[in-house]
Amino acid sequence: MSNRIHYISCPACAATNLSLALKAKDYTVSGEVFEIYECANCQLRFTQDVPDAAAIGPYYQSDSYISHTNTNKGLVNKLYHRVRSITLNQKAKLIEATSKKSTGTLLDIGSGTGAFAAHMKIKGWRVTGLEPDASARSIAAATNKIQLLESGELFQLPAGSFDIITMWHVLEHVHDLDAYLAQIKKLLAPGGWLLVAVPNYTSFDAGHYGEYWAAYDVPRHLYHFSPESMKELTKRFQMIVKDIKPMWFDSFYVSLLSEKYQFKKSSLLKGGWVGLLSNYHAFKKKNTCSSQIYLIQNH
Repeated sequence: MSNRIHYISCPACAATNLSLALKAKDYTVSGEVFEIYECANCQLRFTQDVPDAAAIGPYYQSDSYISHTNTNKGLVNKLYHRVRSITLNQKAKLIEATSKKSTGTLLDIGSGTGAFAAHMKIKGWRVTGLEPDASARSIAAATNKIQLLESGELFQLPAGSFDIITMWHVLEHVHDLDAYLAQIKKLLAPGGWLLVAVPNYTSFDAGHYGEYWAAYDVPRHLYHFSPESMKELTKRFQMIVKDIKPMWFDSFYVSLLSEKYQFKKSSLLKGGWVGLLSNYHAFKKKNTCSSQIYLIQNH
């Protein structure tokens, strides 16, 4: 397994007190089962023996992988498209409120088919978008009229040149956490903001579905974050988590997929009920939403 990464220390904090949390199956592409470990020091969970950066590509080759194909097939993906127009506006308002700016420079890492990057460009922001997948970049150019750069361009951009950097469900896919976060730190202007959206394994729906929780999404999701692990990780790079915002729609999307994985069929009623329960628990207990946006300031 020379093309696999076997961790003997935590990829976030380098601690060695690791234990097996659960095993999860790749329901999207391969059908393989992967072990997920947890760090006792920072609470990060991570996928063990994950394919390295050179070998991970085939695990993204699926018509149902919506961020790369923009597919509208199936109930879950149809609902995703319905909700996306709402969430794009919510993200734009959050950026303006956080940065206290109505325009500025924005870097979107992992732009997919470019919907968010294009939306912010229309709103007057000077947007740079990065996306590793060539077919997704083509769709972005054709459907959203925005030219995205290859992900490697991240390390060629000028230091201190961005007011805002966004990673919408991207950080969990990045093989080299240290190199990415060090470069993000370098690219942010003093006092600039990094907005990171990731799933939260401490949520009610994660606990309810266990190994079937769709947001584990092994092996594409290399890491599985808790609020504590995100705070510990960013602190190492002199960036501070200032606030955490819930992503209320994600609990429904993830629960619908999880129902399909566990029971071999989608159930709008059952998945919707679990999503509602998850949000109810998150409303009562802060920072336990199914997915969350971390507002991280550069210092």
